[in-house]
Amino acid sequence: MAQKVLPGRFTASPETETITVFLIGMRANRWWKIAPTYRTASAMPRMLNHLIGHPESGLLGFHNWFGRTTLLLTYWESPEHLQRFAADKDAPHLEPWRRFMKQSAGSGDVGIWHETYQVNVKDQETVYTDMPPFGLGAATHQNPIGRGTGTARQRLGR
Repeated sequence: MAQKVLPGRFTASPETETITVFLIGMRANRWWKIAPTYRTASAMPRMLNHLIGHPESGLLGFHNWFGRTTLLLTYWESPEHLQRFAADKDAPHLEPWRRFMKQSAGSGDVGIWHETYQVNVKDQETVYTDMPPFGLGAATHQNPIGRGTGTARQRLGR
């Protein structure tokens, strides 16, 4: 589905003091081993559908890229929201994680990685030029760049 391009320059304008950025992905180390790769990859759509259907989970938005190494970029209200989802026995994360750890971890077939960052909004800077809603701007709010926000220096520390 094509998204509408917003002509002009915009910057993200989160309405909170902090944003949690969570990057997660997998790597098909032995891509010819289809079963463990498929089993690992197929867990993520269920998790995302659950999070989309439960806005109280704290997921603000996401983007994903596919290849031998996948990347899912997510924005969360807080690290506590992210950790609550990861530990929730009723959410679709624990069971696939435990299955991965039991069946695949240590085999070298599929790699899993993640990174978490808690970012003070005043310490981030964004610009989107002639783009559909994307990144932090899509996950929160974006405003046109204008007087007082025309340079990266002006956008940092707002």
